[in-house]
Amino acid sequence: MTKLKIKEAVIVEGKYDKIKLSSLIDGLIIETHGFQIFRDKKQLAFLRRLADTRGLLVLTDSDGAGFQIRHFLAGSIDPSKIKHAYIPDILGKERRKEKPSSEGKLGVEGLPVKILREAILRAGVACGEETHEAAKRPITKLDLFEAGLTGRDDSAARRRSFLASLGLPEHLSANAMVPVLNSMMTYEEFVGKQAALQAQRAGERQKI
Repeated sequence: MTKLKIKEAVIVEGKYDKIKLSSLIDGLIIETHGFQIFRDKKQLAFLRRLADTRGLLVLTDSDGAGFQIRHFLAGSIDPSKIKHAYIPDILGKERRKEKPSSEGKLGVEGLPVKILREAILRAGVACGEETHEAAKRPITKLDLFEAGLTGRDDSAARRRSFLASLGLPEHLSANAMVPVLNSMMTYEEFVGKQAALQAQRAGERQKI
């Protein structure tokens, strides 16, 4: 498999994530050393410089800890200079570990390269030749509301079901969903996906 040549600096949590991505990415990969980034002012200043010069791609685990790091970076660095790659929630245990993580999910290091590649590409990073797409109708927060993914008593459950159907992590917030969805699908595909899930739910209710 050809390596992805990525302009942005790729930000991961630890050394095993970096080792895994080194087989996939031809580019700069930086570790946060987990929560150390919260108190390492020099490293944060370095990441800000990288964001200014080449942009960042954040690729953390899909558990709560990974999202804490992701949110910290988004709050400390100009968000317009950061892109986010999200891996799906897949239960399992890395080979080197004696037991699963607290949430039982595989991290970046434990996922197949194919899944990591898909997550990176749908983040919209600068790799390969540029393509110029015709203007298209974007997916908006209002669309999420009208689809019942926000603003209703059962919206959280609907979001989890929708995110799972797309192979995205359950911790993804409604605000973060908008740019992710626009990088993955058209508005028409979003509407079609919602219609399919609604039909599936209706079928499940009839069986009860």
